[in-house]
Amino acid sequence: MNSSNRDQPFDTVVRDARIATAADLFTADIGILDGAIVALGNGLADGRETIDARGRFVTPGGVDGHVHLDQPTSDGSKMADDFETGTRSAACGGTTTVIPFALQFKGHGVRAAVEDYHMRAADKAAIDYAFHLIVSDPSHAVVSEELPKLIAEGYTSIKVYMTYDDMKLDDRQIIDVLACARIHGAMTMIHAENSDCIGWLTERLLAAGLSAPKYHGASRPMLVEREATHRAIALSELAEVPILIVHVSGREAIEQIHWARGRGLPVFAETCPQYLFLSEEDLALDGFAGAKCICSPPPRDKANQQAVWTGLQNGMFTIVSSDHAPFNYDGPDGKMLHGPGSSFHQVPNGIPGIETRMPLLFSEGVLGGRIDINRFVQLTSTNAAKLYGLYPRKGTIAIGSDADLVIWDTGVARTIRNADLHHAADYTPYEGHEVRAWPSVTMSRGVTVWSEGAFRGRAGHGRFLRCERPGVVTSQFKIGPATF
Repeated sequence: MNSSNRDQPFDTVVRDARIATAADLFTADIGILDGAIVALGNGLADGRETIDARGRFVTPGGVDGHVHLDQPTSDGSKMADDFETGTRSAACGGTTTVIPFALQFKGHGVRAAVEDYHMRAADKAAIDYAFHLIVSDPSHAVVSEELPKLIAEGYTSIKVYMTYDDMKLDDRQIIDVLACARIHGAMTMIHAENSDCIGWLTERLLAAGLSAPKYHGASRPMLVEREATHRAIALSELAEVPILIVHVSGREAIEQIHWARGRGLPVFAETCPQYLFLSEEDLALDGFAGAKCICSPPPRDKANQQAVWTGLQNGMFTIVSSDHAPFNYDGPDGKMLHGPGSSFHQVPNGIPGIETRMPLLFSEGVLGGRIDINRFVQLTSTNAAKLYGLYPRKGTIAIGSDADLVIWDTGVARTIRNADLHHAADYTPYEGHEVRAWPSVTMSRGVTVWSEGAFRGRAGHGRFLRCERPGVVTSQFKIGPATF
């Protein structure tokens, strides 16, 4: 660092920060220069700007590894958030990196999806972003040519579905993708629900006249998640490759992951706030209101909420993501796509939550005494950065890392109201929930994008991130051009 041409040696100094990383808790000043952390210590020289963090936790900016923004659909529905509104909302809730999904449509290539997604994101994102790949048509050309090239270019995570007619893969196709991931060093995310069981149950519920939103849960009981989770684990064991089971909702799937871990299998698990704060009671709200909470897997009962909390406490879960999938409640292209009172199986799946993820978990997890601050950082930032090849640039507070920081205000209770949030969706499923923590300041690469109740970022500040091959894959297997 050459300070001779500068009035101060730092652009910004965050003074007396109570710094929490995934492993440590200590008090220090943070010196920021050119968007990166360049110094940690006591009594640092002033910067051009000084931020007083005395007495407040400062954590790495959140890494939300499971969000859906401006993702094209096949049913006529439209997501409420594009990259501008979605990343704005993320920043206001303490998240500084998001990883949404480039979705391959059947009959088309994956690269075409990536190119389309770059156009959707260009000059809109307020924070940094990377892309996952959704593979819905793993043809020979896709698996042998497109995916290897895209992985080498920094798209190192792939999602596959075991349900949804327009995206689901059969077991043989999943094995093909897993084998490709092993050879080339990618992380595979699996949406684990048994599609045939869901279809069978849905037909019988509708035949019996049971179509209200609450029957969404009845069409997707825990056993369909349990069976698919077990099958996904078996397929990954056959291919000898790590997997991440996404949005795990309750005890029965957790038991399968615990069983796999007991066998020494590299199975990682993600859960989401909806499985900690929502329940089947929310699906059963009067009238059509339960549609606001339709997501898959569905929220379970209170006992399963506790099972998920226990999984956060004992290390079963690797990350907590939002699975932000925002559809408006009112209007012709959201939850009421087929009209008010339409059947549960016609309601677009997904709920908004990109802004509320970290405050909810900090409030009820850390301040509620369920997890400590280091575990919070692991779940919301560090582990996702590691799983997706972004660590240590993202996910920690260390010299050389990007200056993505959150200064937390834990002194005043706040009631979540959609009117106060910054996404473009017309509701939040957490309306009325009280939290005791909210970001006071969010910094993205040293730039303040949220401060004292106001968004201060801008569209276009966010940069696309090339992801490295995740260490959890490359450390276990020889990655290269060999065939499987």
